Amino acid sequence: MAKDKIMYVCDNCGQESAKWIGKCPSCGLWNTFKEFRTAPATPSRKGGGLPSMIGNVGSGTSSPLPLSDIRADEEPRIDMHDDELNRVLGGGLVPGSLVLLGGEPGIGKSTLVLQTILRLTDKKVLYVSGEESARQLKLRANRLVPDASASANLLVVCDTSLENIFQHIETEKPDLVIIDSIQTIASETVESSPGSLSQIRECAASLLRYVKQAGAASSNGGYREGVCSIILIGHITKEGTLAGPKVLEHIVDTVLQFEGDQHYLYRILRSQKNRFGSTSELGIYEMRQDGLRPVSNPSELLLTDNQDGLSGIAIAAAIEGVRPFLIETQALVSTAAYGTAQRSANGFDYRRLNMLLAVLEKRVGFKLAQKDVFLNIAGGLRVTDPAIDLGVIAAILSSNVDSAIEAGVCLCGEVGLSGEIRPVSRIEQRIAEAQKLGFQRILIPAANLKSVNPHSYQIEITPCRRVEDAFRALFG
Repeated sequence: MAKDKIMYVCDNCGQESAKWIGKCPSCGLWNTFKEFRTAPATPSRKGGGLPSMIGNVGSGTSSPLPLSDIRADEEPRIDMHDDELNRVLGGGLVPGSLVLLGGEPGIGKSTLVLQTILRLTDKKVLYVSGEESARQLKLRANRLVPDASASANLLVVCDTSLENIFQHIETEKPDLVIIDSIQTIASETVESSPGSLSQIRECAASLLRYVKQAGAASSNGGYREGVCSIILIGHITKEGTLAGPKVLEHIVDTVLQFEGDQHYLYRILRSQKNRFGSTSELGIYEMRQDGLRPVSNPSELLLTDNQDGLSGIAIAAAIEGVRPFLIETQALVSTAAYGTAQRSANGFDYRRLNMLLAVLEKRVGFKLAQKDVFLNIAGGLRVTDPAIDLGVIAAILSSNVDSAIEAGVCLCGEVGLSGEIRPVSRIEQRIAEAQKLGFQRILIPAANLKSVNPHSYQIEITPCRRVEDAFRALFG
């Protein structure tokens, strides 16, 4: 009888090794290698617990096809009846895809999925719960949707066996399968507890083989009728990464991250990986008593109405994906009380904040080395768009001189190391968003002015070449 093979896999990056290593040579982290025991392939174990009528991906049953014979038509997507979720998915859910939705416990992952599938009255959905009972799900469904009892197409089963789940799928033939959560599912072919490294990897790989083999039914690459998609709900660790190895993210087609501070009302849905769309899209939800409400215009919610006369507040025009919105940057600059200056950034890259402070001191002449600087993006939002650099340094300067920025003014522009304001992308969308929200003036990079017709906008456009030009336009 063949012995099991022992491998060691890095929890952070998925690097494999034949022996245990203290420091991962790929990502450089210490003590991240975990033991992973793989049993030898036997006739009864091939296919990872899949039903015999499905077949096995990679088992040698498929034959190579010329690239010219493979059909590459655009696959019809499933409308999730949620504009935010459709946008992040790239236009809807692709049939025959495997999606992973991750987030902290209690952030609202199950709520988001449940309220979404309750609206899919034209699709047959199988909800596999490994954490909650059927009665708990019914109580939550009644709270989210008043007429949830009329959802005859939503089937609920409480099971944690992978083999039983495949049997339920073959029996019911659903269009969509929800597994909540992947950490509770276990396969009989793996001798370890649910949630372990080997169980998560084997279950995710088996589910991927199922949806891909069921979808690739014809030789021209098309999908047959009734092929299902699977959404996996996964937890994240205390380090902020998805529980289990990174190979779980490598296996699935799409990775969605549901994040947000539980002390704020807003939740952010990001796409970290998407084989069928862009990864720069962003979805915003508001947590309410009756569930999550999609926010169609985040600018109005991210801006407060009481910033008149307050220093350290600047409005910046940002873009995430194809969506422009205005955000409020708040800064507080004070004398260092303990001798060593503190730097803190919430929702903004800490290293980029230090770079902007160095530019202010070296190129503009503001002495901030002995002052504490605290920066916050209002609403609990994390923004990576470099176009908010000008808004950040304007808020810092406003707090430093204790002078408020005039109401009705917003800014956009990337700040370079020499103090120049570099051009940004999609400047027309940023200007139009500021005009729609009633702003009277916007400061933009001078290099963007050649692609903008100022006479086509009702908002005043002020071009700036350097940081000094922006400060003179704001404070005279």
